[in-house]
Amino acid sequence: MVNDSLRAAGTPAAIETDALIIGAGPVGLFQAFQLGLLEISAHIVDALPYAGGQCVELYGDKPIYDIPGIPFCTGRELIAQLQKQVAPFKPVMHLGQLVSSMQRQADGRLLLETSSGTIFLAKTLFIAAGVGAFQPRMPNVEGLAAHVGKQVHLALAEDAAWVGRDVLVLGDSDNALQAAITLAGQTHRPKSVTLMHRRNVFTAEPATTAAFQSRVDAGQIRFVAGQPCGMDAANGQITGLHYLDADGTQQILPMDEVLLQLGLSPKLGAIAHWDLDMERRQLKVRTEDFATDQPGVFAVGDINTYPGKKK
Repeated sequence: MVNDSLRAAGTPAAIETDALIIGAGPVGLFQAFQLGLLEISAHIVDALPYAGGQCVELYGDKPIYDIPGIPFCTGRELIAQLQKQVAPFKPVMHLGQLVSSMQRQADGRLLLETSSGTIFLAKTLFIAAGVGAFQPRMPNVEGLAAHVGKQVHLALAEDAAWVGRDVLVLGDSDNALQAAITLAGQTHRPKSVTLMHRRNVFTAEPATTAAFQSRVDAGQIRFVAGQPCGMDAANGQITGLHYLDADGTQQILPMDEVLLQLGLSPKLGAIAHWDLDMERRQLKVRTEDFATDQPGVFAVGDINTYPGKKK
């Protein structure tokens, strides 16, 4: 349903819902399932562009042994099963967004807005944010963040975005090396593909590292050992990245596009400023209903704390 009063006031229409869940990890997905059993509709918001949260980010392809009734599965497999389980209740997913504000309304409902401008009017709020919203790590380069979504990319876009461009990939993970390999192997290739990491040692799997090295040896990818430290820009466009080489000498690498693959870090974000009772960055709850100290606001999973909780 749409809140007509908000629309009349010139504010984007609010999505009215019984429940809003912050976090699309395993706890958030199972929370939506349990609400569905009670015939309570739910919307789910997550900072990542896909469901899974920490489970996918840290244990995507790693074995998990402590799920009741499942002797063994990977993080991705667990999330796939949870998505299948909750599917009949059709929770609406809002991915790639952070909940940035919460305001109590006169009727007791909660008005929440995301970083993308989506507005919710929720009867209840379930915070299943784990250790925080996973956000891309940024290099320590002043002004670079302002170009995210323009010349600075957080994921591989369609092939056409890279054609004829000098592309720089930052990172040393499987994702970083595989991204460079993918770019170099496209039919309509970038003008050049360079991967930069502070040293010639990677955290990627051996097979990925070997495949990457073969592309470097073939001249399809250039590797630069360096630490980003600044950038050049003209007319609102990045033209080059400054970096410190192995000798500590500052160099400049001309480039058109940057693909950040430096991993993700969890940040509690706006939740920390909602006047909720907290203890060491966790929300204090009553164990009888996992409610916080604010009516209609609940916290589940790693984000909450209570006396005797095993951590």
